[in-house]
Amino acid sequence: MGYQYVLFYKPYNVLSQFSAGSTPPAPGSAPRLTLKDFIPIADVYPVGRLDFDSEGLMLLTNHGRVQHRLSEPRFGHPRTYWAQVEQVPTQAALAQLRQGVSIKGYRTRPCQVERLAIAPPLPDRDPPIRYRQRIPTAWLAITLQEGKNRQVRRMTAAVGHPTLRLVRQAIAHLRLGELQPGQWRHATAAEQRWLQQL
Repeated sequence: MGYQYVLFYKPYNVLSQFSAGSTPPAPGSAPRLTLKDFIPIADVYPVGRLDFDSEGLMLLTNHGRVQHRLSEPRFGHPRTYWAQVEQVPTQAALAQLRQGVSIKGYRTRPCQVERLAIAPPLPDRDPPIRYRQRIPTAWLAITLQEGKNRQVRRMTAAVGHPTLRLVRQAIAHLRLGELQPGQWRHATAAEQRWLQQL
């Protein structure tokens, strides 16, 4: 059997792994959903992670070299996120994000940040984000070359704009495209060629 490359739109409140681990759910809460609840393919593994409360594109594969190249920090590759943040960031706040901010004793690398003129075409989240009539929100497109734990959330909070919703839109040349939350597809021939050239 050859290499497999699976693109998956991870929904909100789903673990980025195939087992729920040893931590039981809180009393009265439903069992935590995992990748196993959505992807019926054996022996593929996630390349990197998305937080439980984040959404968007994940790549799963059985190709160890691809997994290593996309996970190893020294081979930095772009990952683009759409972040809905509280308030409307000023140009100064955007410049701060682009230059790098200090979070937990670490200074983030320079990155690309743009404010989106309109909200991206995303399905509604279940459950929806909290809505406050007196607090406006804005959407940012943030492209990082690194992936520290909860990095985007910590970066936007550091400049005074907490993230309310976070969706990974792209991993290098791979895109969410037409996928909906919980859906997956095999990589196209062109995507496979790019991955195999890593």
